[in-house]
Amino acid sequence: MENLKKKIRDIIDFPKPGIVFKDISTLLNDAAGFQKAVDLFGNRYINTDFKYIVGIEARGFLIGAALAYKLCKGIVLIRKKGKLPGEKITAEYELEYGKDILEIHKDAIKKGDKVIIVDDLLATGGTVRATIELVERLGGVVVECGFLCELEFLKGREKLKDYNVYSLLKF
Repeated sequence: MENLKKKIRDIIDFPKPGIVFKDISTLLNDAAGFQKAVDLFGNRYINTDFKYIVGIEARGFLIGAALAYKLCKGIVLIRKKGKLPGEKITAEYELEYGKDILEIHKDAIKKGDKVIIVDDLLATGGTVRATIELVERLGGVVVECGFLCELEFLKGREKLKDYNVYSLLKF
């Protein structure tokens, strides 16, 4: 895991002074590193009963699509407001700098469908909590929330205490 961690670079003072941004683009850019991360992440779910990977915009799409392909599962997209063309439901969530809205198509998940929610990073947990709300409002069952990276010092896992949470890399 340390080799994978080394492939993620720190960007100082982004998006604002005092923040150290974990940039996964350098890991994604490394073919062997990205493949290793997807294989390790995917191996966790090979024998797990679920129907969909739910990917959160935008980098969760990258991880989610690769996992869905590896595991022969469908992928459901969680998008920011105004990006989905069909009938949808919405959930508001808190950001460091205000609020935002996530959406899902109303027909993306049926009652009883088991899902694994995937994103690139668990920070404060607000985005994934809104995603859980959307999945559950459609009747879906969250099997686990999986993250490529987790910033443990931000304690986002505390907002997910009622759910199984997995992070491949922890900082």
